[in-house]
Formats: sequence, structure tokens, C-alpha cells
Amino acid sequence: MKIFHVQLTSISDVKQFVNAACDQPFDIDIMAGRYIIDAKSIMGIFSLDLGKPIRVEIHGTDEDAADFYEKVKDFATEL
Repeated sequence: MKIFHVQLTSISDVKQFVNAACDQPFDIDIMAGRYIIDAKSIMGIFSLDLGKPIRVEIHGTDEDAADFYEKVKDFATEL
């Protein structure tokens, strides 16, 4: 499992992130506070406070995680 954080600041960012997640055959969860949302759910992501970084957990191989990270690295942020 790989963990990193993203900052999604616009509707376009959310759409790009969800599209990248939907292309993956493995599970990806995002966490904000006590909420855990499927990263493939655009409505779920919009229900979160997008003003803060969101934790991303990839449930796949290290190779899967690296591939997905490359697709969304523009949204990656450090805490």
C-alpha cells in the first residue's frame, strides 16, 4: 500500500483525479478527517473539504502505485 497526499483545488482537478483513478484496476481510497471515500467517486470527493490536503491510499502493487502516482503527481503535496 502506498500513501501520499493531494490538493484538489478546482472542479477540473477533481475530474482529472477521478478519471485517473477510474482507469486503475485496483482500489484507491481517499481520507479526509474521519471520512474514507472511494477515489473513483466524484460525488464522494465533492462531499469533502477540498480546502485541505487529502490522503490517498493505493491498494495495489508497488508498480501499480508508482504508475498511478505518475498520473496524478501534479496534485501531490507535502504536509
